[in-house]
Amino acid sequence: MSFIVAAAQSVSIAQDIPANIEQHLRIMRVAARNGVQFLIFPELSLTGYELEASAQLAIGPDDARLVPIKELARNSGITTVVGAPLRLPENSDLVIGALVFHADGCQSLYSKQYLHPGEDRVFSLGTGGEPLTIETRKIALAICADAMQPSHRIAARDTNAEIYAASVLISKTAYASESKQLADYAATHHIMVLLANHGGVSGEWECAGRSSIWSNNGTLIAAADGQGQCLVIGEQNASGQWNGNVIHIGLEI
Repeated sequence: MSFIVAAAQSVSIAQDIPANIEQHLRIMRVAARNGVQFLIFPELSLTGYELEASAQLAIGPDDARLVPIKELARNSGITTVVGAPLRLPENSDLVIGALVFHADGCQSLYSKQYLHPGEDRVFSLGTGGEPLTIETRKIALAICADAMQPSHRIAARDTNAEIYAASVLISKTAYASESKQLADYAATHHIMVLLANHGGVSGEWECAGRSSIWSNNGTLIAAADGQGQCLVIGEQNASGQWNGNVIHIGLEI
C-alpha cells in the first residue's frame, strides 16, 4: 500500500475565517481525490498573518465554524493540520496554533514554541504538542520559527519521528536560507521534511510559496515553483520509494 502526504500551499484572505474555511475545504477535496492521508496548511492559514487583529480573530479548539473541516477530514480519511490564532481553554493564553483534525474524528492541537520578533507583543509561547501517528508513521509538527531552531529539530528526531511537518510563513528574501536549513536537516538526521508555505501576500509579507517535500536523505521530492495555490504531494510506494507531484488549484471559492 502507498502512503501519501501533502503540503497545502494556500492563499489566505485577510481576516476572513469563513472564506478561508471554504478555501481549505476545496483544497481538502482535491487532496481526497488524490488519496492524501496527511495534509498540512501554512501558519495562521485560517486568518492570514494578521498580528494586530489576532486577538479579535482568535478561535477556540471547539469553534463551531471548524465542524466542516473536522467532518471532511473524518469522511475522507485525511489527517489535516490548519493554522489559526488559538485561545487556549486551560489558561486563555493566545498562541499561534495548529489544529489537527484526525482521520478518526478526534482532534488535537500544537502551539508554537519559538516566536519571531514582534510576535511576542501579541502571542504567548506555546508548548508544542505530541507527534502524530498515521498508520505506523510518526509525524512531528513545527510552526515557522520552531523549524529554524536546531533544538526543536533535534527534539523531533529524538521522538523517532519519520516526518517533520512545518507550517510556515517564509518571505521571498528568507526562503533560500531557511529552506536550505530544512533540506540539510532532512539529510543530516534522516527525516523526511514537509514545508507548507503561504502562496501569496499575507499580512505585510510577500511570501515565497515554493512549498516543498524533501526525502530523508535531503533529496527534493516535489516543490511548488513559486507563488499560487497548490498541493505539493509526496507518495511512497510499496517498495519504499518516494515520488512527487504538484497540483495547481484556483483561488475561486
